[in-house]
Amino acid sequence: MYDVLVLVEEELSRPDAERLVDLYAGTPEPVRFHLIVPSEDAHAQVEASLAGIAGSDPFGMTGPRYAMRPDDDVHRAADEAQRAADAHATAALERGVGRLRAAGREADGHITRRHPVDELVDSIQRIHGREVVVLTRPHVIAELLHVDWSAQARRHLGVPVLHLLEQHPEDAPV
Repeated sequence: MYDVLVLVEEELSRPDAERLVDLYAGTPEPVRFHLIVPSEDAHAQVEASLAGIAGSDPFGMTGPRYAMRPDDDVHRAADEAQRAADAHATAALERGVGRLRAAGREADGHITRRHPVDELVDSIQRIHGREVVVLTRPHVIAELLHVDWSAQARRHLGVPVLHLLEQHPEDAPV
């Protein structure tokens, strides 16, 4: 089995699933795709926002009087946001895996709250993956500075890494 990890920034569209299947159509051994869908880390986003506010302190609100407790509404809201993000990522994962299977390929996957490249490193070792495909929107500055996911993956993995730009149904060639 030729195992290919596929990291997507957004839901795997039908055109992208078809493009993946076409890319590996000539592979001499059967291909299995392992889809990884990041879930937004709501806790980290909330903490980063609070840290940004606290760091600038334009209204003098960083004193003990305004200190957050673990049971504050902010943390409950972050928990709810995380559950919603996980549900959204899980639904996107199921649709993406379904599209690959509908195209006649073996596919599975999982969502992750971790940094996507860290997840790739662990996943490639766990499944003995042979190749990685990273599907993202264009990130010109990150790509120019080589800090995008595909550049990071190339530095950390000992397998080929292919970076493709996501193609949404409205962008599909006619």
